[in-house]
Amino acid sequence: MSASIRKIAIFVVLGLVIGLPSAIAQTTLKLATVAPDGTTWMREMRSAAEMVETATEGRVRIKFYPGGVMGNAPTVLRKMRIGQLHGGAFTSGELAGLYPDFFVYGIPFLFHGRDEVRFVRAELDDRLREGLKARGLTMLGIAGGGFAYLMSDSEITSGEDLINAKVWVPEGDEVSALSLELAGVSPIPLPLSDVYTGLQTGLIDTVVNTPAGAIAFQWHTKVDYLTDVPVAYVVGVLAVDNKAIDRLSESDRRMLIDIMSSALERLEEINEADNIEAKAVLSKEGITAVEPAADEMEFWHELAGKTVTELEQSGRLEFELLDDIQELLRTYRARAAVEQHQ
Repeated sequence: MSASIRKIAIFVVLGLVIGLPSAIAQTTLKLATVAPDGTTWMREMRSAAEMVETATEGRVRIKFYPGGVMGNAPTVLRKMRIGQLHGGAFTSGELAGLYPDFFVYGIPFLFHGRDEVRFVRAELDDRLREGLKARGLTMLGIAGGGFAYLMSDSEITSGEDLINAKVWVPEGDEVSALSLELAGVSPIPLPLSDVYTGLQTGLIDTVVNTPAGAIAFQWHTKVDYLTDVPVAYVVGVLAVDNKAIDRLSESDRRMLIDIMSSALERLEEINEADNIEAKAVLSKEGITAVEPAADEMEFWHELAGKTVTELEQSGRLEFELLDDIQELLRTYRARAAVEQHQ
């Protein structure tokens, strides 16, 4: 090879190498969710993904796998560990195995209303974000999904009614399973994708979901009653493996988190409105809302205390923030009681 040809070859190689950084800087984050395509969640997520791509000039792209096509939460977390996926959308219960404190919001019958949730989350959301980061996941955003309610094919207004029901519990959700067991119920664990079939076949006859969630998954077509007592507060979290997000530049990482976090804040507002509307839709569809008597209400609220005590004593899940959330609730309820009597 002549000297002139060698020089040309070197320049060509250098040109290719110089052109590589822009290609390397492009990252596609693969995120899984059980939310069906076409739902409010997916519309907001796709809109936010477009904003991320625009803001980063194409350096960061997001590809969603909706409808549970990547499997349930444990499967998604496993695929994240091996790099097949980079992240996903999870409920607080689905992250409890990785980070137990994330389930504190979802302890059954812990909250008595939306104002209590707002008060507690203002204090704890950032601490949960830090705790999840320390366990390998970066929270892109968190959105309250609203309160979940018991929905069933027969009336449930007492503990005895609940004991006689075939109650679904999310697969791997130890806290909800424990709470039901303490109530004398033998829960039936199923992945989310099998719940509709379970209702169809009679394997289960009672589910817990938000009104909007029940409609999105079409569960409302298989039940006749809604027990009008908030069972648990549902939280949705969009999280990405630290290794994936750490590959981004600091500015791209910040834009990604800011845009997706804002999208989930919008979703929380939408969820609140959707659940109000969905409750009205359920009524129009012939689903009857029933309320336990005052003495039975005590049963539901005592169940939260029993669940917390059993969790602490058994060591099944070790919460670091449990004392904090209980103290915050005591503070809020004491203030509310004073204001009520003024």
